[in-house]
Amino acid sequence: MGRYRGPLCRLCRAEKTPLFLKGTRCRTEKCSLRKKNYKPGEHGVKREKVSEYKLQLREKQKVKRIYGLYERQFKSHFNIAEKMKGVTGENLLMLLEKRLDNVLFRAGFAQSRREARNMILHRHVTLNGRRIDIPSVQTRQGDEIKAYKNNIVSMLNAVQSKVKAEIPEWLTMDDENLTIKVIGEPKRADVDIPINEQLIVELYSK
Repeated sequence: MGRYRGPLCRLCRAEKTPLFLKGTRCRTEKCSLRKKNYKPGEHGVKREKVSEYKLQLREKQKVKRIYGLYERQFKSHFNIAEKMKGVTGENLLMLLEKRLDNVLFRAGFAQSRREARNMILHRHVTLNGRRIDIPSVQTRQGDEIKAYKNNIVSMLNAVQSKVKAEIPEWLTMDDENLTIKVIGEPKRADVDIPINEQLIVELYSK
């Protein structure tokens, strides 16, 4: 199955929560979820029965859509998280947070994860001095991400945007030189979107 190319606001309405797929628009009054707080489609307003399996599935779909992953990619991240020490659900979220495309977004270099992914695919950023085109690369403490050219309009617009999410403590950003530094490891508290990762663990444990 290819990447979803339909209306992005429809996905937020399907999950009944902002997924921040359209960048700054999702943080303003223009967010369609504020106007239509019900599921899309002809039967979106009707009440529906919610089973345990459906709750688990919807939580997985929500996280997949937030980070822009295919099912195979998501399952691969889960398998790695399962083998790591600690709580599997939290490990999964930390792996997703440390993806290069997410780091660009969280640092304010892009207005959405989709925009960050495009920047990387078009080789507009460097990781530790090397140009890279793989959005899924796992960043580590001490890594430095920098704009390849200082005149990237979309990156400058994102940095100068008045409506930006708060930068997590494990990242620092230099606005003038368009540089991000990874100074620590993400924590569960740094994930600012309501996610119940235990439901995902239960789904894959069946």
